[in-house]
Amino acid sequence: MSASVAAVIRNNKNEVLFTVRKHDPAAGMLDLPGGFVDLGETAEDAISREIKEELNLSINKMEFVGTFTNKYIYGEIEYQTLDLVFNCTVDSFTEIQVADDVSGYVFRDIKTVEAKEVGLDSIWMVIRHLTGKTAML
Repeated sequence: MSASVAAVIRNNKNEVLFTVRKHDPAAGMLDLPGGFVDLGETAEDAISREIKEELNLSINKMEFVGTFTNKYIYGEIEYQTLDLVFNCTVDSFTEIQVADDVSGYVFRDIKTVEAKEVGLDSIWMVIRHLTGKTAML
């Protein structure tokens, strides 16, 4: 099993920052910013690194939300992951810039996001957890 991290970052309107996946699996679909934890790296260090790499943002505060399991299919191989999710804040969004495996970003009211827009099961589980939705992918 591999570990990955995801960040729930909100703007001053309480909208959540979603990234748009650049590559498969789920290219073009919504995701939360984050990625895999590198060998020897803590989850906290990984989330800070991933947010900097993907969006050029620096996290100033983080709070652990929970863990969510996922099946991440890359190529024809299925990887089991454990996603560690954090509520995060940043000082400013003025320096936001997409890079790495992100093709875009959007701020959304998390209550309006639908399962068909989300690329990974674990991210939909996070949304369900945060909003109380019951629909499955």
